[in-house]
Amino acid sequence: MPDGGYPGRYWHMLEDGRMQCDLCPRDCRLHEGQRGACFVRQRIGERMVLTTYGRSSGFCIDPIEKKPLNHFYPGSSVLSFGTAGCNLACKFCQNWDISKSREMDTLADSASPEAIAGAAAAGGCRSVAFTYNDPVIFAEYAMDAADACHARGIKTVAVTAGYMHDRARREFYARMDAANVDLKAFTDEFYFKLCGAHLQPVLDTLVYLRRETGVWFEITTLLIPGKNDSSEEITAECKWIMKELGPDVPLHFSAFHPDYKMMDVPATPTATLTRARKIALEEGLHYVYTGNVHDSEGGTTYCPGCKTPLIVRDWYRIDDYRVTPDGHCPGCGAAIAGRYEQFERAFGPRRIPVAINRAF
Repeated sequence: MPDGGYPGRYWHMLEDGRMQCDLCPRDCRLHEGQRGACFVRQRIGERMVLTTYGRSSGFCIDPIEKKPLNHFYPGSSVLSFGTAGCNLACKFCQNWDISKSREMDTLADSASPEAIAGAAAAGGCRSVAFTYNDPVIFAEYAMDAADACHARGIKTVAVTAGYMHDRARREFYARMDAANVDLKAFTDEFYFKLCGAHLQPVLDTLVYLRRETGVWFEITTLLIPGKNDSSEEITAECKWIMKELGPDVPLHFSAFHPDYKMMDVPATPTATLTRARKIALEEGLHYVYTGNVHDSEGGTTYCPGCKTPLIVRDWYRIDDYRVTPDGHCPGCGAAIAGRYEQFERAFGPRRIPVAINRAF
């Protein structure tokens, strides 16, 4: 790494002498030495520096269903890692100890992009996921790691809130094979009050992924009691997805648990997830799932043609698998949207910590 930190992209100088970060819609304007809202992008002299390049909060091998991705090589394993910081300020963050970290010394694991790809290959992982905190803020590190992974035939996954500007979005997703995008709610009021952000840039990312890329993506909405779980809001979200993205983009409704700055809000009842799933199916979406709960019906992939259960799941465990290697229903022959290959056995619900000892 160059002395003083890894050079970051996506910035320009303003007439008043400040430096504007052009990575995401926050448009942070920095004086010398200042960091952006994400805390990991810093102005040093006349350049932007990514302070977390090559440093991680930890590596684990997970089932791909944990991302959650149910249509991207189901049953496969994925090497997951993140860094620190975030460009959103979600009061309900479920990974707040990582995403809200202001202590860079907590990033004890160091790894070059090549070391990450090597660890994924050694672990038999089908893909590498940039997750735990949002990879948008460590885009340069994620893109370099993606290039190293692709050189070894390993796929790449972004688990993200999708909050970024167009130029960065295009360069970032050119390196990604799949994504799970958090659509945190379907009102700008929710985004502004609970995330310190806005809804439209996330919708722009989803439309871009659908219309201009070959990236496989799925959507997750964490349903929070009294905040974004009304039938009216869920219906509006599903209608928008159906109109702008089509019926084949999988939608995951996940259960909230009290965390971070929203300890006074109760956990999401299972009945809320079931209601949301019913609404989405009635609006015409083909693949709708419930998450963070044991719900076999809500975790199962059904054929949109003959309604046969094709991948039966309980949380992250696959109990039955029937999709053909080329992605079809063996019964009626209907195409099942996603990325598939010959299925031998599922990785299972295990979570295996990985130590990458090769110094950066």
